[in-house]
Amino acid sequence: MKRVLAVVLVGFGMFAGSALANVEDEIRARIAPVGEVCLQGDDSCGAAAAPAAAASSGPRSGEDVYNGVCAACHGMGIAGAPKVGDAAAWAPRIDQGMETLLSHALGGFNAMPAKGGCASCPDEEIESAVEYMVEQSK
Repeated sequence: MKRVLAVVLVGFGMFAGSALANVEDEIRARIAPVGEVCLQGDDSCGAAAAPAAAASSGPRSGEDVYNGVCAACHGMGIAGAPKVGDAAAWAPRIDQGMETLLSHALGGFNAMPAKGGCASCPDEEIESAVEYMVEQSK
């Protein structure tokens, strides 16, 4: 009987030891760093760090800016923003002139923040977006 008990306990000990090793591997995998920092010119990170994204070839189109920034509010009429394509909502605004529309778009108006919240957008991209929205809403 003692031998059977000894064999069972040894077997259990081997199983428990392998289970613990597996748990430790899982823990190490969960707490491993997500990435590493590589400085340009530092080859110790394995593959060379990718160069910074090339500067854009020029300003984005009005449609691109609209889809990336303006559509969040002007697509659904959030916070009173006139929906693009709604000629009745846009008519009184268009009647004020492009200069006023651009002033509102660049400086903010009512609930809309300056540049629609896109602080990194150049003024010319905002202007293109306004022109795009006006053309779509006549």
